[in-house]
Amino acid sequence: MKDAFGAPQSLLVLGGTSAIGLATARRLIARRTRTVLLAGRPSPALSAAAASLRPLGAEVRTVPFDALDTASHEERLGAVFAAGDVDLVLLAFGVLGDQARDESDPGAAVRVAQTNYTGAVSAGLVCAGALQSQGHGSLVVLSSVAAERARRADFIYGSSKAGLDVFAQGLGDALYGTGVHVMVVRPGPVRRGGPGGARAAEPFATTPEAVAGAIELGLRRRSETVWVPGALRMVGSALRHVPRPLFRRLPV
Repeated sequence: MKDAFGAPQSLLVLGGTSAIGLATARRLIARRTRTVLLAGRPSPALSAAAASLRPLGAEVRTVPFDALDTASHEERLGAVFAAGDVDLVLLAFGVLGDQARDESDPGAAVRVAQTNYTGAVSAGLVCAGALQSQGHGSLVVLSSVAAERARRADFIYGSSKAGLDVFAQGLGDALYGTGVHVMVVRPGPVRRGGPGGARAAEPFATTPEAVAGAIELGLRRRSETVWVPGALRMVGSALRHVPRPLFRRLPV
């Protein structure tokens, strides 16, 4: 099997400038991956992302892809699979939005929902069908700990990730036994720029590199759900059952 033992030969990253997507690509190139496709809106940032990976030894190409342009997904992503098998698809695009602004700007809130959920459903179904047709492969979907329960601080973003999370779980069940593996990844707040970077002080904060390591391990184990850090699994389970009047008072 081409993508055995968590070491795929080919990788498609939907959200080609994603820090987690690029960290995962670097980690997999170091093992076995020799073809990386970075899908995103054409931009200097996407070109720079591809250029940063090429010295590592893989063939790296960019693919024009817009999460919001769902009408183009079948054509654009279909062309990728028509050119050759893809062992691993990493659905890594998404936007945080700005909760305070988005509450008073329904258009901005809808954009968060359309990107994180509608665009992901469209792209996820196209890729799932292509993986099933080729008879093997994995689809890794980046969810979030925010999907576990609505929080006052980010319920617009959290609701979009909750929808995505449930969709990915159901898709995994639908594809069970077909040779296609679906894995949902729920990281805590992702900090960037080193230990002192943004979100570093948030509880259970993680890094793109830590999430990439968890993805690789999860692929090897054929996991269906991965929490990063792992302790979030128990925390999430506990918070899910806290009564709402008490939950509103918690600093989460």
